[in-house]
Amino acid sequence: MKKREILFYILIVCFIYLIYRVVSGSLHLNTGNIDSQELINNEQVSPQKLYDKSWEIIKKEYIDSSCNKQDWKRWRNRYKGQLKTDEDAKVAIDTMLASLDDCYTRFLSKKEYTEQFYSIDSHISGIGVHIMSVAGKVVVYGVIEGTPAQRAGLRANDIVLDVDGKSVSGLDISAVADRVRGKEGTYVTLKIKRGNQFLIKRIIREKIEIKSVESSEKSGNIGYIRVKSFIGSNTSTEFLNALKSLNKSKGLIIDLRGNTGGLLTNAVVVANLFIDKGTIVSIVSKNGKKKDIKAVHIPVISKPTVLLVDGASASASEILSGALKDNKRAVLVGDTTFGKGLVQQIVPLPNGTGLNITIAKYLTPNGSDINKKGIEPDYKVKYTVDDMRKHNDTQLKKAEAVIMALCKQ
Repeated sequence: MKKREILFYILIVCFIYLIYRVVSGSLHLNTGNIDSQELINNEQVSPQKLYDKSWEIIKKEYIDSSCNKQDWKRWRNRYKGQLKTDEDAKVAIDTMLASLDDCYTRFLSKKEYTEQFYSIDSHISGIGVHIMSVAGKVVVYGVIEGTPAQRAGLRANDIVLDVDGKSVSGLDISAVADRVRGKEGTYVTLKIKRGNQFLIKRIIREKIEIKSVESSEKSGNIGYIRVKSFIGSNTSTEFLNALKSLNKSKGLIIDLRGNTGGLLTNAVVVANLFIDKGTIVSIVSKNGKKKDIKAVHIPVISKPTVLLVDGASASASEILSGALKDNKRAVLVGDTTFGKGLVQQIVPLPNGTGLNITIAKYLTPNGSDINKKGIEPDYKVKYTVDDMRKHNDTQLKKAEAVIMALCKQ
């Protein structure tokens, strides 16, 4: 590696550290996932105290001081003397939070709270397979390389019928995933349909390292980077490694489709690789105070860039999209993004539980509030289920045409 290249990556590492200190340290914010420094609170308290603590946190931290135009005090003693079990507390807290009419502010059970750490650490205990629901069937759409699923011979388009002898018919995808996952070293048995064949696969569960960034080179010397999530603590580093592998490319396509978000810091770090000055995102807190997160002047990527987005591109994905679009650093192709302009913080509660609470909103660099609106792409292109079945990625094809035209300018 050349000295100049080594220096560049040293600067980048220092920059990532600086951004994490500025964004996580002074703002204490993320866009929906637990900060890796948060701890599980294993203090055991009564169901009533768990409810009381939740009430206090909402009163103090929730972004809307009117709590959806209601007197929050009415919930203070609503269930006094009625909560006998943890399930009682959960139902009461869920009912209280529902009055906020905010789908992002929710109570996290011990299991749900613990799973946040798996997301941040980018690993789970499972077999290494991606599944989705297609016409009511549970279909394998990807198998992670080097995992038990690959070694067992699972393939894309396999249909999962049973997990450990129990039918998955009628279950949502998350419920099926929960059945497949389990303690490392244990086995799971899948009954699958492949064409006209019915197969039984007994597969050992292992620790699965989840990469959130994939890269490849397209024809015409165009680099392609898919960012599946901004959740993982290694996402920024993975993105840098992808850039390094594509350093000779003429232009870049960054695919954010299906990326539902993650850590604010990851979005800021990636955005700053393309923007050397100006605002990346603005955070508006409960008291209405706005804080602009500015780009740090570092060596940046000057290549023509296209972002691929769709209706599932949300949160941190929209922060990156808004930053690059408003700063005229990328052209957006695809469909209107999801429209999540709110910032959450996960707060640990006793009994190993937690609260995911909305504490701020964000604006794109030009001051746009995209919540429930989304970001309109420069080139709107539909990608239908029929296109997917025929492996006809209309959005990617348009992105390739756009980036080739930009590279010729």
